[in-house]
Amino acid sequence: MSTQKEKEDLRTYLMGIVHNLPESPGCYQYLDDSGTIIYVGKAKNLKRRVSSYFNKTQDNLKTRILVSKIRDIKYVVLNSETDALLLENNLIKKHNPRYNILLKDGKTYPSIVVTNEYLPKIHMTRKIVKGYGTYFGPYSHIPTLYGLLELINNLYPLRRCNDRISKESVEAGKHKECLEYHIKNCKAPCIAKQSHEDYIQNIEEAKQILKGNTSELQRKLLEQIKAHAERMEFEEAEILKKKYLMLDNYQSKSEVVSRTINNIDVFNIEDSDKVAYINYMHVANGCIVRAYTFEYAKRIEESIEDLLVAGIVEMRNRYGNESKEVILPFPVEQLDLYSNVIVPQKGDKKKLLDLSKLNVMQYKKDRIKQSDKLNPEQKSVRLLKELQDALKLPTLPLQIECFDNSNISGTDAVAACVVFIKGKPSKNDYRKYNIKTVVGPDDYASMKEVVRRRYTRLLEEEKQLPNLIIADGGKGQMEVIREVIVDELHLDIPIAGLAKNDKHRTNELLYGFPQQTIGLKTDSALFHLLTHIQDEVHRFAITFHRDKRSKHQIASELDSIPGIGPKTKEILLKAFKSIKRIKEATLEDISAVIGEKKAEIIKNNLI
Repeated sequence: MSTQKEKEDLRTYLMGIVHNLPESPGCYQYLDDSGTIIYVGKAKNLKRRVSSYFNKTQDNLKTRILVSKIRDIKYVVLNSETDALLLENNLIKKHNPRYNILLKDGKTYPSIVVTNEYLPKIHMTRKIVKGYGTYFGPYSHIPTLYGLLELINNLYPLRRCNDRISKESVEAGKHKECLEYHIKNCKAPCIAKQSHEDYIQNIEEAKQILKGNTSELQRKLLEQIKAHAERMEFEEAEILKKKYLMLDNYQSKSEVVSRTINNIDVFNIEDSDKVAYINYMHVANGCIVRAYTFEYAKRIEESIEDLLVAGIVEMRNRYGNESKEVILPFPVEQLDLYSNVIVPQKGDKKKLLDLSKLNVMQYKKDRIKQSDKLNPEQKSVRLLKELQDALKLPTLPLQIECFDNSNISGTDAVAACVVFIKGKPSKNDYRKYNIKTVVGPDDYASMKEVVRRRYTRLLEEEKQLPNLIIADGGKGQMEVIREVIVDELHLDIPIAGLAKNDKHRTNELLYGFPQQTIGLKTDSALFHLLTHIQDEVHRFAITFHRDKRSKHQIASELDSIPGIGPKTKEILLKAFKSIKRIKEATLEDISAVIGEKKAEIIKNNLI
């Protein structure tokens, strides 16, 4: 435990560094007491940015913890904020600091690789190995990847074997043609049946297809077809024509956005509490040639702009993009990686942005589903957080209570309260209520009585109060609950209501006074949770009412006879089957079942 003097000495040391920082772009690093880098940041103005950590009390808990761990500060001055962005990205990947965002490639999409060999191969892979080859992708739409590979294999019969082939081994005749050659899947460049120059030309053309440059390739093929036709070389022209038609057929099926859009990057982002999801697409010659969605696990309170910029830098570094234009969902300052940053409002570029949004939303949905399967409790807490945000509640509604009444024309009036803790029913906390003070079918008065009894008792017993009360009904039910909770008991518990439409189906969530409709999709997981709570309280109240009504219906003349309890009644009904037969039985018959003394009581009271 540090002494007060040690704390003061540490602050003096750190502030000495801060005061001497230049007002220039750069990267800064925070180190802990072991000398480990725990945070890397970038800044347009180093002095101003680093000072902000020490000159005010941080609102975010994680940031306060980070500051408490800092024992030293290092920095690098750079020429521009763009340079700072790139260095920050490299340092984070190198040191993986504890408090920086963490790139998570949760789902490894496959890519296509053109290997770096004397006779290169083209195949699918899920691993990126530096120096192994040139990578294209990744492809989130797998049929597109297989379609490209099939097109390339049909156009250019390239080798598929795993033999190590070099110029020297080919010249020395160390290889033999294989089955692929005989079935015309390969032209056997390993035994010089196909020249090395022709093979490499095929590889280069295949690369153009993978880059999305099919239009240029088609133009060249068309020129070659015409040249062969003019020289009366019709067989060669026919071979090239088949290739042209293959390319044309592929392009007609591919994701074409606009022929006028070329060499452009598209990004979109979807943010949540702990994770940010970013979609990246690259468009070349009007076609989407790369589409990828990834996520960042947040460590401290990063802004959505910072997260998007981090994603842009990562994708630029990973795929070596040199696009000059980028489409974004909102403006981002100081993004010098591109000469043209666009936030489109309409047209083809807006369609591209919408498509990127669709992809990132779907990815988020898939990841949440996957996470919910692994951790069901996490799903419940997430839904409660959604409810908190929708109603703007001061605390997470970990304990929700819901009320409902049940009666038939005012007879056997009952009510029920169900309790949900962390989104799950807590059946030990369910409560049934017989209505005591209300005469006739008055749902509002019955609700007031039950709510008053429930929370008066909780206060007396000093038990946990709910974070949210839900009425199985609309404005009227909410108002009578408010009169008891706020006006009588002076409690500050949020109150919501689930209202039904003309078809008696729950269709809206109400909240506040005056009540307002909260916009929730009726097919959402949160709405399903709320209707589950409603269905549960309704089931519980109906079951209690049915049980009470059944007891009244099966009551008999035996219930009013002094000295005859439930056990004796059960024995008699089991023996004689009905009250009528008991009345018709002799004293001796009854005595044989329950004894002479009780038999006399029965005969004297049953007329």
